[in-house]
Amino acid sequence: MRLVQQFEHSKREEFIALEKQFAALEHRGILPRGERLIPISSRDPGNTLIWQASFKDLCAAQAALKLFETNPEHTELAHKQKHFFKDAWIEFYEVLEC
Repeated sequence: MRLVQQFEHSKREEFIALEKQFAALEHRGILPRGERLIPISSRDPGNTLIWQASFKDLCAAQAALKLFETNPEHTELAHKQKHFFKDAWIEFYEVLEC
């Protein structure tokens, strides 16, 4: 699962500072751990942050999304961060075993 977030370029520092607080919740075991990526060379602009994690199945990914929606600490941070968003979407991928 990937959460793709495009943010106001002029608010990069503020956006990243809040993202570090989300990461702290992950390190404390409150939220699922993911990795964060910012494009160096990509079709997505440099003001894009991608949070991605692997889950055993789609139900587990949906449970993570539900946790994001219901956790009060996540909700508080998301409320602060939403003012910096230009766009956001969720992508799901299937891992091919070839």
